[in-house]
Amino acid sequence: MASVKKNFLYQMVYEVLIILLPLITSPYISRVLGAELLGVYSYSYSIAYYFQLVCMLGIKYHGARTIAAVRNDKEKLNRAFSSLLTLHVTLSLVIILLYFIYAIFINNENTTIVLIQSLNVIAALFDINWFFFGMEKFKVTVTRNSIIKILTVVCIFIFVRNKNDLWIYTLIMSLGMAISQSVVWTILPKYVKFVKPHKDEILAHLKPLLVLFVPILAVSIFKYMDKIMLGILSTKTEVGFYENAEKAINIPSTVILAFGTVMLPKISNLNALGLSKKSDYYTSASFKYILCLAIGMSFGLFAVADNFSVLFWGDEFENCGMLIRILSISIPFTAYANIVRTQYLMPMKKDNIYLISMLIGAVINFSLNMILVSYWKSMGVSIATLVSEFAVMVYQMFAVRKDMWSLKYIKSFIFFYIPATIMALVVMEISMLLPVTILNLCLEIVLGIVLYGIGVFVYLYLQKDEMLMRYLKKLQK
Repeated sequence: MASVKKNFLYQMVYEVLIILLPLITSPYISRVLGAELLGVYSYSYSIAYYFQLVCMLGIKYHGARTIAAVRNDKEKLNRAFSSLLTLHVTLSLVIILLYFIYAIFINNENTTIVLIQSLNVIAALFDINWFFFGMEKFKVTVTRNSIIKILTVVCIFIFVRNKNDLWIYTLIMSLGMAISQSVVWTILPKYVKFVKPHKDEILAHLKPLLVLFVPILAVSIFKYMDKIMLGILSTKTEVGFYENAEKAINIPSTVILAFGTVMLPKISNLNALGLSKKSDYYTSASFKYILCLAIGMSFGLFAVADNFSVLFWGDEFENCGMLIRILSISIPFTAYANIVRTQYLMPMKKDNIYLISMLIGAVINFSLNMILVSYWKSMGVSIATLVSEFAVMVYQMFAVRKDMWSLKYIKSFIFFYIPATIMALVVMEISMLLPVTILNLCLEIVLGIVLYGIGVFVYLYLQKDEMLMRYLKKLQK
């Protein structure tokens, strides 16, 4: 459990940095560029992301799972890595070429920005984080990439000065991504050696990669296609509103995803070793503690959304408050589905259930966007995302009901809604009485954390929670 805690901390730091650092710069960027130019960046990045997605083709999960299963055998490790890398590089080169064809011959607006975004697609070619995830060497990627992310933020504050600097902002963000993905190659020889793979070894990975790519593509419809549809059916300004609201939601979501990234290789390795009881222990603990965090963060964001939006991004982004409230409701849904996916479906190679759930969510999301965007713009996209996340969770719960549909899982986290509701109501009432200032916002956040923390502590103490009791005994010593 100690290694899981440590890896979770490393991965969470990295994932949070990916989201948190742009969030730190967003008050500055929102005021310098404005909602429309921010929307131009978000729209062009969303298109580049789809090319990047095809480059990766599900290798993040399949690669980590494959490496985790053979990491104790050096020869098998070398061959698995080499075959995966060969397939990844070959596909990536083709997709990079296709992106340049799109940027030069098909795209008809903001060509400079679109060409600079190509660095994000090229970055996918060098992305081998899946190998280190499979080896459970999370510290390796975190320490190096974190430094680059921080330098990226520093460059934004130094070089982006006015509305004419959109291309500079795009270059800094894209170049930072490319360098971040490339730097870990310097230490790769320490862990693995490239050997010439056989054709059959390479092709053996194609089917599982394609199977995992479809749900990842479906997830991207939630995260990126909605911005493209919003940009086409509405305005770039509405894209800018939704972009910032999503940044706020990404903070709690990132904590959840970080835990899932850590637990996937851990559970895969335990199952490969036949340690099913230990695997079940980790899954049960995950439901309790991750849902505890997810519910608290969901209600906390809901309570401070309006004041947060105005103070953080300025009066122009006042509409973001309602978008954050809508999206915040989906955080526990995302958490539940993530635990089922990374700790049961993928380790047990039940990829078809994951595939179907994501396709259901994607169809619902796309359909609702087509209906709602014209009327409610960014609010319509937010509602579509919420409904889609709920549908994914419900289907996965139904599909695994024989193996994971147990009252012990539901009981482990359902109580957390009570202190979360009390916390949100108190914070919202106080926010209505106090002036809208940064100091008061900080006080509201601290109050929310304290109220929810007390409620959770009392519940876990009365339940004689194993981890809490162990921690209290350490304090007594």
